[in-house]
Amino acid sequence: MARLLYRLGRTAYLRWPLVLVGWLIVAISVGAVAATFSKPMSDSFSIPGIPSERAGELQEELFGQVPDAFDHAGVTVVVAAPEGEKLSAYEDEIARLIDDLGQVPQMPAETGLVDPVLAAAGLTAQLLEAAEEAGTPTDVAEANAAALSPLSEDGRVGLLSFTFDVASVMEVDSETRAALIDVLDETADRTGLAVAANGNGMASMEDIGLTAELIGIAVALGVLVLTFGSLVAAGMPILTAVFGVGLGLAGITAMTALMDIGSTTPMLATMLGLAVGIDYALFILARYRAELPHHDDRAEAVGVAVGTAGSAVVFAGLTVLIALAALSVVRIPFLTAMGLAAAATVLVAVLVALTLIPAVLGMTKSKAFGGVVRRYRPRIEHGRVLNNGVRWARFVGRAPVAVLLIATFALVALAVPLKGLHLAFPTDATAPVETTQRQASDLVADAFGPGREAPMLLVVDAGDVADESRPEAYGEVIAWAADRDNVSNVQIVAMNEDGSGAQILLTPSTGPDQVATEDLLASLRGGQAGIETDTGTEVGVTGLTAITVDVSERLADALPVYLAVVIGLAFVLLMIVFRSILVPLTATLGFLLSVLATLGATVAVFSNGAFGLMEGQPIVSFMPIFLIGVVFGLAMDYQVFLVSRIREAYVHGMTPREAVVDGFRNSARVVTAAAVIMASVFAAFMLIDEPVVRSMGFALAAAIIFDAFVVRMALIPAVMYLLGERAWWLPAWLDRLLPNVDIEGASLERPAPVAAETREPVLV
Repeated sequence: MARLLYRLGRTAYLRWPLVLVGWLIVAISVGAVAATFSKPMSDSFSIPGIPSERAGELQEELFGQVPDAFDHAGVTVVVAAPEGEKLSAYEDEIARLIDDLGQVPQMPAETGLVDPVLAAAGLTAQLLEAAEEAGTPTDVAEANAAALSPLSEDGRVGLLSFTFDVASVMEVDSETRAALIDVLDETADRTGLAVAANGNGMASMEDIGLTAELIGIAVALGVLVLTFGSLVAAGMPILTAVFGVGLGLAGITAMTALMDIGSTTPMLATMLGLAVGIDYALFILARYRAELPHHDDRAEAVGVAVGTAGSAVVFAGLTVLIALAALSVVRIPFLTAMGLAAAATVLVAVLVALTLIPAVLGMTKSKAFGGVVRRYRPRIEHGRVLNNGVRWARFVGRAPVAVLLIATFALVALAVPLKGLHLAFPTDATAPVETTQRQASDLVADAFGPGREAPMLLVVDAGDVADESRPEAYGEVIAWAADRDNVSNVQIVAMNEDGSGAQILLTPSTGPDQVATEDLLASLRGGQAGIETDTGTEVGVTGLTAITVDVSERLADALPVYLAVVIGLAFVLLMIVFRSILVPLTATLGFLLSVLATLGATVAVFSNGAFGLMEGQPIVSFMPIFLIGVVFGLAMDYQVFLVSRIREAYVHGMTPREAVVDGFRNSARVVTAAAVIMASVFAAFMLIDEPVVRSMGFALAAAIIFDAFVVRMALIPAVMYLLGERAWWLPAWLDRLLPNVDIEGASLERPAPVAAETREPVLV
């Protein structure tokens, strides 16, 4: 491996024009494919085989094509009169609002919008008339009308619902949403009414990451300037990482031609691509600078740097790729797409670091470390650099047991809030309070009850029931559903032409993100077999609320399988890299501690409202599984870079204790810089108002901090000190089976520093 990468790095340095042109051709080609064949991204989170998906298929069989619950671009405009007044006093203002809404781009030609006061009166009259013909009690008909009414019981709040004239949510233009909000604001200013809008059609993931990306890049640039003391060197990892991310995003856009890609995928790929792209370039560039005193020929120094640090980059990247690609094992389509897209971006980052960085060094040559703003003048002790990495390693070595216990206790304490973990999908009710979606949701919950935004749809197939017995069967299903706890209303809202199928709307008393609503769904599913036997029907429960709950449960069930696959594959990979059993084992156990602490801290901040930073809300359902995948890969990055330098020193004859110190001497500073950069890139995404991205940014930043600084910098060296020679134990039979990848570069010649007495130390 080291010899192969050595030749690759040296060739890229010497043939830099060809490498640069090659990358340019690749970028243009991928961009052209993306521009020509790409399709809109989707917001669908459906999973084949979940109960709500099967119920949806039954609904299509009985009633024909139905819109995707996630990708349906519906909007509900909520209009509220001032306290103590009624909407009926604002007839002209409502009429003008309806006219203005009709002028919004992408509105259907016939909006079908009607004044909520008139619509409510018409609906009530219709239902009362139908109830009289069917012999339904008047109070039941009135309750059913109230459950469907677009006007609140006190006449103060009304609803105007429509669907944008687009095929999916992602086709709704940002200009359309802006125009709609302008109409709402103008109406509120003119009339004194409270006007807001929510629904899938108002959700947008466009252009939300630019500020966060710029902040992350700015922090990374500052850290790199401090690390290298050179403006030119600091700019290289930034430029190559941005190029890699751009190429990766173009590739993701091109992938939409072959598979459905979720709207959050580019954001997550950007976070990962920037972070690992900068880090991988940093490791190779730092190693190149450290090799310069050993060589007269810069091409030779680049070759050795890519052969050593590049080997670590390859295996670190492989752990990330394994963790992300293994998301396909859980057989959840949207998560598979996210994992593969992010993995492709990481793969690009690895290739860029191995080839584009050497090519840029070949282009800049002696100016690679130009623009000096700070000279590095370390203290020398017994011919070796004495830096903070050495001081810290020696500090840990004086009391490894105490450091081990303190680090472990701290991580376990942070994990305690995890016992209150509640997974769900974000809703308008959990959106930031300043958004129109949240304001609309609050108005609806206050006026109609929180369950109005958490409806469930019972699909009943009575095809095997005699025609004359079907009304009775439907009535039994309604009575059975209404008898569940936490049910506000149950009624038939549609029947197919021959009467063999019915759609029954169930309105809970609680909101979509509350545990009681999930318990209600579980109760319905638990009694489903019984009611089917009693009535001879087939019953399914679907709708957005049911789908999100089913997705959350499937994700939770898939987590153990995913964790086993990722840890198993990565353990084998690390065993090959380090020629040890105990080192991969401690690396894995340390990761488990850091990820549990991360999840605990995320629950404390986002669900429990710790420090008043966030309102309490559930954690997005795919957070744990995606966090584990991403963080495991990134944690192994630091494990590989740090411990590979320790093993390199050990292989070259140092004692285990000396090897730990020397490993920190040569890698702690760079690993620290890389961790700060990565954490900063992730943390910058907390500035975004989108709850999913904000929580992911926090969790990933916290995970990097816990894993890099607590686990890799404290817990792992403490364990290495305690294990001593045993850390590198490997059974002889297993040693013969495992391939020798030479990540330490033992096969490369390592000459002494050239004219060391006349040159400044350049170790980073």
